[in-house]
Amino acid sequence: MKVRINADDYGLTKGITDGIIRAHQNGVVTSTTMMMNGKAVDYAVEQAKLNPSLKVGIHLVLTWGKPVSEEVNKLTNSDGLFRFTSIFDPSDPPNLDHLEKEWTAQIEAFLRTGLPLSHIDSHHHVHGWPPVQALIAKLAKIYQVPVRVVGTLKNQPDITMTDILWDGFYGEGVSGRLFDELQTLDVDSVEVMTHPAIVDEELESMTSYAYPRKRELDLLCSMRVPSWVELF
Repeated sequence: MKVRINADDYGLTKGITDGIIRAHQNGVVTSTTMMMNGKAVDYAVEQAKLNPSLKVGIHLVLTWGKPVSEEVNKLTNSDGLFRFTSIFDPSDPPNLDHLEKEWTAQIEAFLRTGLPLSHIDSHHHVHGWPPVQALIAKLAKIYQVPVRVVGTLKNQPDITMTDILWDGFYGEGVSGRLFDELQTLDVDSVEVMTHPAIVDEELESMTSYAYPRKRELDLLCSMRVPSWVELF
Protein backbone atom coordinates (compact mmCIF):
# COMPACT_ATOMS: atom_id res chain seq x y z
CA MET A 1 0.00 0.00 0.00
CA LYS A 2 1.27 3.47 -0.88
CA VAL A 3 0.95 5.79 2.11
CA ARG A 4 1.40 9.55 2.14
CA ILE A 5 1.64 10.93 5.69
CA ASN A 6 0.99 14.65 5.40
CA ALA A 7 1.32 17.27 8.14
CA ASP A 8 -1.09 20.18 7.76
CA ASP A 9 -0.64 23.85 8.74
CA TYR A 10 3.05 24.23 7.85
CA GLY A 11 4.11 27.85 8.32
CA LEU A 12 1.17 28.76 10.55
CA THR A 13 3.48 29.14 13.58
CA LYS A 14 7.13 28.41 14.33
CA GLY A 15 6.15 25.66 16.78
CA ILE A 16 4.04 23.89 14.16
CA THR A 17 6.79 24.26 11.60
CA ASP A 18 9.46 22.87 13.94
CA GLY A 19 7.21 19.99 14.92
CA ILE A 20 6.60 19.04 11.30
CA ILE A 21 10.30 19.17 10.49
CA ARG A 22 11.04 16.92 13.47
CA ALA A 23 8.28 14.50 12.44
CA HIS A 24 9.91 14.25 9.03
CA GLN A 25 13.52 14.02 10.18
CA ASN A 26 12.86 11.56 13.00
CA GLY A 27 9.50 10.09 12.07
CA VAL A 28 7.17 8.98 9.31
CA VAL A 29 5.88 12.29 7.91
CA THR A 30 6.66 12.45 4.20
CA SER A 31 4.99 15.70 3.18
CA THR A 32 3.42 18.88 4.46
CA THR A 33 1.19 21.67 3.19
CA MET A 34 1.97 25.33 3.80
CA MET A 35 -0.41 28.15 4.70
CA MET A 36 0.84 31.14 2.74
CA ASN A 37 -0.82 33.60 5.14
CA GLY A 38 0.69 31.94 8.21
CA LYS A 39 2.81 33.68 10.84
CA ALA A 40 6.00 31.75 10.10
CA VAL A 41 6.03 31.34 6.32
CA ASP A 42 9.52 32.74 5.74
CA TYR A 43 10.91 30.46 8.45
CA ALA A 44 8.99 27.50 7.02
CA VAL A 45 10.43 28.11 3.55
CA GLU A 46 13.93 28.30 5.00
CA GLN A 47 13.45 25.01 6.85
CA ALA A 48 11.95 23.29 3.81
CA LYS A 49 14.99 24.22 1.74
CA LEU A 50 17.21 22.68 4.43
CA ASN A 51 15.12 19.48 4.24
CA PRO A 52 14.60 18.81 0.52
CA SER A 53 13.33 15.27 1.15
CA LEU A 54 10.18 16.78 2.69
CA LYS A 55 7.59 17.26 -0.05
CA VAL A 56 5.78 20.57 0.34
CA GLY A 57 2.35 21.39 -1.03
CA ILE A 58 -0.04 24.25 -0.41
CA HIS A 59 -2.74 24.43 2.27
CA LEU A 60 -5.22 26.78 0.56
CA VAL A 61 -6.88 29.10 3.07
CA LEU A 62 -10.36 30.62 3.21
CA THR A 63 -11.21 30.34 6.91
CA TRP A 64 -8.28 31.86 8.83
CA GLY A 65 -6.34 35.11 8.81
CA LYS A 66 -6.01 37.62 5.99
CA PRO A 67 -5.93 37.10 2.23
CA VAL A 68 -2.60 37.40 0.46
CA SER A 69 -4.19 39.36 -2.39
CA GLU A 70 -5.97 42.69 -2.43
CA GLU A 71 -9.49 43.56 -3.51
CA VAL A 72 -11.16 40.30 -2.54
CA ASN A 73 -13.56 42.01 -0.16
CA LYS A 74 -16.34 39.53 -0.92
CA LEU A 75 -14.32 36.97 1.03
CA THR A 76 -13.59 39.14 4.06
CA ASN A 77 -15.24 40.91 6.99
CA SER A 78 -14.87 44.54 8.07
CA ASP A 79 -11.52 43.74 9.72
CA GLY A 80 -10.08 42.40 6.47
CA LEU A 81 -10.08 38.81 7.75
CA PHE A 82 -11.59 35.84 5.93
CA ARG A 83 -15.25 35.76 6.99
CA PHE A 84 -15.89 32.05 6.43
CA THR A 85 -15.87 29.31 9.07
CA SER A 86 -15.01 25.64 8.77
CA ILE A 87 -18.69 24.79 8.22
CA PHE A 88 -20.02 25.35 4.72
CA ASP A 89 -23.15 27.52 4.57
CA PRO A 90 -25.07 26.79 1.33
CA SER A 91 -26.89 30.11 1.68
CA ASP A 92 -23.61 32.03 1.62
CA PRO A 93 -21.15 30.42 -0.80
CA PRO A 94 -17.85 32.18 -1.51
CA ASN A 95 -17.68 34.47 -4.53
CA LEU A 96 -15.88 32.33 -7.09
CA ASP A 97 -14.21 35.18 -8.97
CA HIS A 98 -12.66 36.51 -5.77
CA LEU A 99 -11.81 33.01 -4.58
CA GLU A 100 -10.04 32.15 -7.82
CA LYS A 101 -8.05 35.38 -7.54
CA GLU A 102 -7.08 34.67 -3.93
CA TRP A 103 -6.22 30.99 -4.31
CA THR A 104 -4.23 31.74 -7.46
CA ALA A 105 -2.37 34.41 -5.49
CA GLN A 106 -1.64 31.93 -2.70
CA ILE A 107 -0.26 29.38 -5.17
CA GLU A 108 1.80 31.99 -7.00
CA ALA A 109 3.22 33.18 -3.65
CA PHE A 110 4.22 29.59 -2.96
CA LEU A 111 5.93 29.24 -6.33
CA ARG A 112 7.89 32.44 -5.76
CA THR A 113 9.60 30.74 -2.80
CA GLY A 114 11.40 28.49 -5.26
CA LEU A 115 10.03 25.33 -3.63
CA PRO A 116 8.55 22.70 -5.95
CA LEU A 117 4.79 22.43 -5.45
CA SER A 118 3.93 18.87 -4.45
CA HIS A 119 0.14 18.95 -4.16
CA ILE A 120 -2.90 20.94 -3.11
CA ASP A 121 -5.16 20.64 -0.08
CA SER A 122 -6.91 23.21 2.12
CA HIS A 123 -7.48 24.41 5.65
CA HIS A 124 -10.69 22.84 7.00
CA HIS A 125 -11.12 20.92 3.70
CA VAL A 126 -12.78 23.92 2.07
CA HIS A 127 -11.61 22.71 -1.35
CA GLY A 128 -14.27 20.04 -0.93
CA TRP A 129 -17.13 22.53 -0.69
CA PRO A 130 -19.56 21.82 -3.55
CA PRO A 131 -19.46 25.27 -5.20
CA VAL A 132 -15.67 25.20 -5.65
CA GLN A 133 -15.32 21.83 -7.40
CA ALA A 134 -14.77 23.28 -10.85
CA LEU A 135 -12.29 25.81 -9.48
CA ILE A 136 -10.16 23.28 -7.62
CA ALA A 137 -10.08 21.01 -10.68
CA LYS A 138 -9.05 23.98 -12.80
CA LEU A 139 -6.20 24.89 -10.43
CA ALA A 140 -5.00 21.29 -10.27
CA LYS A 141 -4.79 21.16 -14.05
CA ILE A 142 -3.20 24.59 -14.46
CA TYR A 143 -0.46 23.85 -11.92
CA GLN A 144 -0.28 20.14 -12.82
CA VAL A 145 -0.35 18.83 -9.26
CA PRO A 146 -2.73 16.40 -7.52
CA VAL A 147 -5.30 17.36 -4.91
CA ARG A 148 -6.20 15.84 -1.54
CA VAL A 149 -9.17 13.55 -2.01
CA VAL A 150 -12.29 14.46 -0.03
CA GLY A 151 -15.85 13.22 -0.33
CA THR A 152 -16.89 15.52 -3.15
CA LEU A 153 -13.78 14.63 -5.19
CA LYS A 154 -13.94 10.84 -4.97
CA ASN A 155 -15.16 10.61 -8.55
CA GLN A 156 -12.27 12.65 -9.94
CA PRO A 157 -9.30 10.25 -9.84
CA ASP A 158 -7.62 12.25 -12.60
CA ILE A 159 -6.81 15.02 -10.09
CA THR A 160 -6.73 13.31 -6.68
CA MET A 161 -3.51 12.18 -5.01
CA THR A 162 -4.71 8.97 -3.33
CA ASP A 163 -7.70 6.64 -3.28
CA ILE A 164 -8.85 7.86 0.11
CA LEU A 165 -7.99 10.27 2.92
CA TRP A 166 -7.50 8.88 6.44
CA ASP A 167 -8.58 11.63 8.84
CA GLY A 168 -8.87 9.38 11.89
CA PHE A 169 -5.44 10.34 13.26
CA TYR A 170 -6.91 13.32 15.07
CA GLY A 171 -8.13 14.02 18.60
CA GLU A 172 -9.24 10.84 20.32
CA GLY A 173 -8.24 8.86 17.23
CA VAL A 174 -4.54 9.57 17.70
CA SER A 175 -2.83 6.30 18.58
CA GLY A 176 0.23 4.22 17.83
CA ARG A 177 -1.93 1.71 15.94
CA LEU A 178 -2.10 3.83 12.80
CA PHE A 179 -0.58 1.24 10.46
CA ASP A 180 -2.74 -1.54 11.92
CA GLU A 181 -5.79 0.56 11.10
CA LEU A 182 -4.56 1.33 7.58
CA GLN A 183 -3.97 -2.37 6.90
CA THR A 184 -7.73 -2.97 7.15
CA LEU A 185 -8.40 -0.69 4.16
CA ASP A 186 -9.07 -2.18 0.75
CA VAL A 187 -7.27 0.51 -1.25
CA ASP A 188 -4.01 0.90 -3.13
CA SER A 189 -3.16 4.34 -1.76
CA VAL A 190 -4.08 6.48 1.24
CA GLU A 191 -3.16 9.88 2.59
CA VAL A 192 -2.98 10.25 6.37
CA MET A 193 -3.76 13.73 7.67
CA THR A 194 -1.69 14.72 10.72
CA HIS A 195 -1.03 17.84 12.82
CA PRO A 196 2.24 17.49 14.74
CA ALA A 197 3.69 20.50 16.54
CA ILE A 198 5.91 21.75 19.30
CA VAL A 199 3.39 23.53 21.49
CA ASP A 200 4.22 27.10 22.45
CA GLU A 201 2.25 30.09 23.73
CA GLU A 202 1.57 31.33 20.21
CA LEU A 203 -0.06 28.04 19.23
CA GLU A 204 -2.03 27.85 22.47
CA SER A 205 -3.46 31.32 21.81
CA MET A 206 -4.63 30.36 18.33
CA THR A 207 -6.39 27.02 18.65
CA SER A 208 -7.98 24.65 21.12
CA TYR A 209 -6.24 21.82 19.27
CA ALA A 210 -2.79 22.50 20.67
CA TYR A 211 -1.56 19.89 23.17
CA PRO A 212 -2.88 16.94 21.14
CA ARG A 213 -0.39 18.03 18.47
CA LYS A 214 2.45 17.21 20.87
CA ARG A 215 1.06 13.68 21.28
CA GLU A 216 0.83 13.36 17.49
CA LEU A 217 4.45 14.43 17.19
CA ASP A 218 5.63 11.91 19.78
CA LEU A 219 3.77 9.04 18.11
CA LEU A 220 4.80 9.95 14.56
CA CYS A 221 8.44 9.88 15.72
CA SER A 222 8.09 6.47 17.38
CA MET A 223 6.27 4.44 14.71
CA ARG A 224 7.89 1.62 12.76
CA VAL A 225 6.95 1.37 9.09
CA PRO A 226 5.69 -2.13 8.18
CA SER A 227 7.13 -3.92 5.17
CA TRP A 228 3.81 -3.73 3.29
CA VAL A 229 3.86 0.09 3.38
CA GLU A 230 5.48 2.22 0.70
CA LEU A 231 5.79 5.75 2.03
CA PHE A 232 5.71 8.37 -0.69
